[in-house]
Amino acid sequence: MSDQRNLIIAIALSLAILLGFQFFWEAPRQQKQQQQAENQAGQGTGGSMIPAAPGATGSGVVGSIPGAPATTALPGAMNAVASRDATLKQSPRIAVNGARLGGSIALKGARIDDLTLLDYKATIDNDSPAVILLSPHGAANPYFSQFGWVPVGELKVPDGNSLWLADRPSLIPSRPLTLSWENGQGVRFIQVIEVDDAFMLTVTQRVENNSGKPISFHPFGRISRTHTPETLGFYILHEGPLAVFNDTLKEVDYDDLRDSSTDATKSVGGWIGITDKYWLAALIPDQKEPFAGTFRYSQPNQQDTYQADFLTQTPQVIASGATAQTVSHVFAGAKEVHLLDKYETQLGIARFDLAVDFGWFYFLTKPLFFVLDYFFKLLGNFGLAILLLTVCIKAIFFPLANKSYKAMSKMKALQPEMTKVRERFGDDRTKMNQEMMGLYKREKVNPAAGCLPVVIQIPVFFALYKVMFVTIEMRHQPFFGWIRDLSAPDPMYIFTLFGAIPWDLPQFLMIGIWPVFMGASMYIQQLLNPQPADPVQAKIFLFMPLFFTFLLGSFPAGLVIYWTWNNVLSITQQWIIMKRMGVSIKPT
Repeated sequence: MSDQRNLIIAIALSLAILLGFQFFWEAPRQQKQQQQAENQAGQGTGGSMIPAAPGATGSGVVGSIPGAPATTALPGAMNAVASRDATLKQSPRIAVNGARLGGSIALKGARIDDLTLLDYKATIDNDSPAVILLSPHGAANPYFSQFGWVPVGELKVPDGNSLWLADRPSLIPSRPLTLSWENGQGVRFIQVIEVDDAFMLTVTQRVENNSGKPISFHPFGRISRTHTPETLGFYILHEGPLAVFNDTLKEVDYDDLRDSSTDATKSVGGWIGITDKYWLAALIPDQKEPFAGTFRYSQPNQQDTYQADFLTQTPQVIASGATAQTVSHVFAGAKEVHLLDKYETQLGIARFDLAVDFGWFYFLTKPLFFVLDYFFKLLGNFGLAILLLTVCIKAIFFPLANKSYKAMSKMKALQPEMTKVRERFGDDRTKMNQEMMGLYKREKVNPAAGCLPVVIQIPVFFALYKVMFVTIEMRHQPFFGWIRDLSAPDPMYIFTLFGAIPWDLPQFLMIGIWPVFMGASMYIQQLLNPQPADPVQAKIFLFMPLFFTFLLGSFPAGLVIYWTWNNVLSITQQWIIMKRMGVSIKPT
């Protein structure tokens, strides 16, 4: 048994990892992911959050933005929810006609509350609608961004009900939109909004003071979301409020925020927002000015409301006849890795790339993504990129794997001698182990070397799993044949005769063709390995390919393709080595 111990430990480690994945993956993955895809409209506030006067208690930060909004219910019943189209008509609007963003901005409250991601569909169906990210107050799932000012002293500032004036009917790239509002006391508030060719909006908050006396205030920005969204619920993926304060990532779960709003965090540089698996709404304050970021929870009109906001820490003091401004950004779009990296560089946004949850293995996962993405651009197919990446990984570990397979071949050749030792000293475990160690020493065999091929692929498997699970670049990417989405499980279920029988299968029976290929390749590879002499161990080993077939049935198809192709390459390498060494390929 000692000659199999290390291999069993290696297999147990990989089983533990895969079982953990399966536990968190199985839950309501397909149902929740489908529902999330079809309801991409975000969630916002059921009312209007109006900044309080400075000096609010609790956070110790001057000019705090309150967490409890003043309720502004729709006409009629308090919880009435209008259709999205009907809600959009309740306020005058300015159209947003970006290259990749469409929608509108509400003049009431100057809310950025209607944004659609034009080049992303909710599902892989050809007639699927585009993903809706932000939706207005009064719709089913409000989710919006808003900028304003917290006054110092007596100063009337615009709030959620203020009606702004616009200088043009639409917002397009290279043509900024200017919104203005006057408080009737000689102070004019201005917001200049620009949109680039992707998902970034620039908001310049300007104040012109003609009141005859100095005024002071703190600019702020906020993202508000009503109703708790459906999340996949996996520990390997964060969905909810997140921020980077002082170069450190901070993630807050929805349920934790419901228990207690966070204290304000002072920072210079960074960002704050709310993330889904693939989409992000984030505020980026001036990266050189100190600000305080806060996550909040409240229940206006009995509706869960989550808010991420920032407040500038240094008050702007404007003399009479003078003007002051501050420039911020709001990102509302897809978490494309290269795009986030570009914004981080161009705008100097601290650690903006952390919006993609590459996890603890960031040092391995992100480089692996770049290699995979490079191969995709080279080959035009992510499935082919996965196959090429697998070949490269096998080439990197070739010397180590070669040594391991040689050791396993020697072990296989020694099996008749090992069987004799077990039969001779079966009742004396100590003596049997001594004889085994002597046999290994004489034949220069390391029984632990055989487990290395299993061990070395575990971190790569985990990193590739993360890449395929969290990066939007893998979303809705086809392979060949029936695989139309490599980030989703193989849909060609064998227990429905590949769709011919419309059975409503339980989750564990949703086994596609590629998981079967994977199980078959694993079985063949197992036949090449030294077989345990213990009958119980032998049965466990025979059961493993079947177990893994069901285990990986609900994993992304791309990951199963990787595992299958990796097995095929390993079988080929091991078969050549055994042939050269004259070791029998038949099971012993």
